Amino acid sequence: MKESAISFLQLAATGHAEQAFSQYCAPGFCHHNPFFNSDGKSLMAAMQQNAVAHPDKIFEVQRALQDGELVAVHSRIRFLDASQVMAVVHLFRFYEGKIIELWDVGQAVPDQSPNELGMF
Repeated sequence: MKESAISFLQLAATGHAEQAFSQYCAPGFCHHNPFFNSDGKSLMAAMQQNAVAHPDKIFEVQRALQDGELVAVHSRIRFLDASQVMAVVHLFRFYEGKIIELWDVGQAVPDQSPNELGMF
């Protein structure tokens, strides 16, 4: 399931959200991103729009964890056109091998930080 979650995110980040949803999501998929309606079609459209708006974005998985039907993926996203870096965690719930539910949280990486370990 970790591999499916990572592949889903990589496809969506590179402009292949429709393929990601059709290949990896279960019927009845829902998500908890507060900026979009909770259905899969709304999130898929938003992911596709993001890929068009940021075609040079770099998506880098830092680590992935699995606990039963739950998978967490910690990633770094670099927006080259905006010189911005984000730390993002996606939490997936799987049902019968497919993604049925998704949560995501993101935070901008500051240019300077007193924490010498950084966010990754």
